[in-house]
Amino acid sequence: MRHKAYIVNTGVITAIGNNTQQCKEGLASGKNAIGKPRFLQTHWQNEIPVAEVPLSNDELAALAGVSSGWPRTALLSAVAVKEAWQPYRESAQELRCGFFSANTVGGMDLTENVYKDFKETGTLSDIPSMVSHECGAITELVAGHFGIHDFVTTISTACSSSANSIMMAAQMIEAGMLDVAVAGGADCLSRFTLNGFNTLMILDRQQCQPFDNNRRGLNLGEGAGYVLMMSEKAAGQCNATPICSVSGYANANDAYHQTASSPDGIGNKLAMQQAMAQAGITPAEVSYINLHGTGTANNDSSEGKAIESVFAGQVPPASSTKSFTGHTLGASGGVEAVFSTIAIADGILFPNMRWQTQMEDISWKPVTEMRTGLDIRHVLSNSFGFGGNCSSLVFSKFNA
Repeated sequence: MRHKAYIVNTGVITAIGNNTQQCKEGLASGKNAIGKPRFLQTHWQNEIPVAEVPLSNDELAALAGVSSGWPRTALLSAVAVKEAWQPYRESAQELRCGFFSANTVGGMDLTENVYKDFKETGTLSDIPSMVSHECGAITELVAGHFGIHDFVTTISTACSSSANSIMMAAQMIEAGMLDVAVAGGADCLSRFTLNGFNTLMILDRQQCQPFDNNRRGLNLGEGAGYVLMMSEKAAGQCNATPICSVSGYANANDAYHQTASSPDGIGNKLAMQQAMAQAGITPAEVSYINLHGTGTANNDSSEGKAIESVFAGQVPPASSTKSFTGHTLGASGGVEAVFSTIAIADGILFPNMRWQTQMEDISWKPVTEMRTGLDIRHVLSNSFGFGGNCSSLVFSKFNA
């Protein structure tokens, strides 16, 4: 018997807000959070804008109730997990709980400083900070702090990472292997990722314009997003009200290039089609698409063509919320799962900020103004990563 995986709560922190309510307000107001970094110290300080969470590590630690010595990715993760998990932590104690957390940066923000000190002095001055360098260490820190031990795993598949963590969590609840799951991901800004994306020549020196014909590239961001999922039985035991279900999901890989999507979006197309098929819905039933929409020439063209093919010219309202948050890498699928849940719960669609000019190679355009008072029944959320790792999730309104 397949048990549905219901989302009953969310937790998120991005450049536009420290929790779900603040992010919702930031989306509604068109908050502009992409600019010069304050905490990330980089050679490109004045040249490459980013979407940085406007809190120091000490402030993040205080918000999460953890040690300020943690890597920044772990601090962001803990803030969002606390929001999603804390209201149900006590009532879920007797249930089988899992933690599915994604990231790509790990504790790199701390080890970058160790390397800098070693280069300048020839000595390793802060060995303890290197213990939390790898991605799994971030997950273990957060899981241990919140007392989640029944099942703990880390997923790192580039930009589709936290979409895949939500997918895996849903599968385990559906199979009856877990009752409750906290799933999503986190990533902080680091010099390594900024320099790496700059080397790929896909960073925008201005604020990004996803799905605009004159787009120049992406803005990196940081943050964390998690959904709290429960089986129907667990939700009843915890007195939790389902908002929506993770009704469909799929992962496909077009294996086209190390970083680029195939020109026609083969993997993108497969992921969307298979996710909708599992959800038992037709393309015409999708109320909203939360686009991967990074703002790069290749990504937006590939995703745009795939959507045009899948939806046969009848494309539902769609927008990229990365125009607000920047591209939060391993966190993006989790952040956008929270935004998809908000869209369903509140009946709102978010605008694709700074869109001006129709793309030449697709016939549809994204939503450019906030829309409210809608009946959002099914949301398709896309997360397409390097190496062609393409994931799509379908979120369906409770009792839709």
